[in-house]
Amino acid sequence: MFQLRMTSCLLSLLFPLMFSIMAAAQPAGCKIRITDKGLDMLKYETQKFVEEELTNISMPEMKGKEGRFQYTITNVKITELNLTHAELQFIPEVGLLFDVQNSSISLSFHRRILYWFFYDTGNINASADGVNINTALNLIRDEEGRLKINNITCNARIGKMRAKFSGTLGKVYDFLASFLTTGMRFLLNQQICPALNHAALVHVNSMLQSVPVRSEVDHYIGIDYSLIEDPVVTSRSLDMHFRGMFFDLSDPNITLVNYAIDPVIREYDRMVYLALSEYFFDSGMYSYFKAGIFQMHIVNEKMPKDLQMLLRTTYFGAIMMLNPALVDAPMSLQFAVNSPPKTFIKTSGATVVMTAIVKVMVLPPGQPPVQLSSMTMEAKFNAKVSMKEKRLAVHADLRRFKIFSNQSALESLALIPLQAPLKTMLQMSVVPLINNWTKRGVRIPLADGMDFIEEVVEYHNGFILIGANLHFSKGLRDMIAGSNQTEPETSSV
Repeated sequence: MFQLRMTSCLLSLLFPLMFSIMAAAQPAGCKIRITDKGLDMLKYETQKFVEEELTNISMPEMKGKEGRFQYTITNVKITELNLTHAELQFIPEVGLLFDVQNSSISLSFHRRILYWFFYDTGNINASADGVNINTALNLIRDEEGRLKINNITCNARIGKMRAKFSGTLGKVYDFLASFLTTGMRFLLNQQICPALNHAALVHVNSMLQSVPVRSEVDHYIGIDYSLIEDPVVTSRSLDMHFRGMFFDLSDPNITLVNYAIDPVIREYDRMVYLALSEYFFDSGMYSYFKAGIFQMHIVNEKMPKDLQMLLRTTYFGAIMMLNPALVDAPMSLQFAVNSPPKTFIKTSGATVVMTAIVKVMVLPPGQPPVQLSSMTMEAKFNAKVSMKEKRLAVHADLRRFKIFSNQSALESLALIPLQAPLKTMLQMSVVPLINNWTKRGVRIPLADGMDFIEEVVEYHNGFILIGANLHFSKGLRDMIAGSNQTEPETSSV
């Protein structure tokens, strides 16, 4: 008895642990890789942003006394930055490195100097050379699954600074230049890193916070783009592994388990790569199925006249046996997908297989519908994936169609004349409905102002790979300003 209790106790402890390990080990449905070529374009935007942040540095007032001179320095302004030798690089297992070497800064400030009974004011123009800034950004996955700058390591050093006085006694005060520039260089050194820390941890993180993690796709389903682990950083790329899972908005806790192949990105030639597994598409189909979308009633004006006549001819005997008075009653078709559609991705392309139950109904006026027959429809669609800016869309074309009776093989033979007209009706009614849902597309997890261009779609066994270049429709500062003005899309889900 004691051993049995111990065994049950161990199992109760192990099962939740095994379940959590299995859940954590699920492969990503969506992956994004930013290569060093994409980093080159991002470097330009980063450099502009850093220059703007440093230009806005607020320097404190300086007061002091040197011999018989008393001085006050105010209105310190950075007038020009020349970050000509700037690099943005990946740091393996850490994140990003923004490195500035041998650059220069120009400043101006106002002086007030008292010497004995002489009082003088004027402007001072100064320049700092040998400016070196080394900033390392540690990137992680936050608690909600977003990309986040966790901390910053910053070192700033100014090699030398020169100052030139203006005003009546400007040349007389030149001997003070060395003393003043030493203090100014110290203060400037102390201001650079705090300014960059605030810019990254507050401003850039606010932009990353605006990228939707869980958001609505339409009135029926949503998408989960939470990171399943910290970003993987190598010397050549930054890889982000997203859950990439759709869910039914009416019941978001019921989702499809991911047993699909884990997408593998081996390429580095383009700026950015997007990999989507079969699970990405299957979870969308599953969510639409759970939401009850894959149902249709073809009746009245939606029913082609030649198809209605063919149905009436095919089931004339059944109608006469049922009730001869129903010969002229309207007929309808009820489509209902009976299981979630399945996606298959191979090097030849992507296909979606769908099975549905089709019921042939007669509609007596003022009475409940009467079922004449029930058949199974099997359809296979070609799925063409496309990308525009940051929206992913799918266009479906009917490739194969087959119907057979659920009652008997003999009735299946009688249904052969219905194959062609039903296929035509499917192409004219159902396929446009599916494409109408998918043409709007679903947004991929990129910040506003950053888009895909020059996309190339490749099909691999088990996943789709989209290689593209990046285009910034906004500067980094405008992207940050936009993120502060809008609420994240996650608030509605």
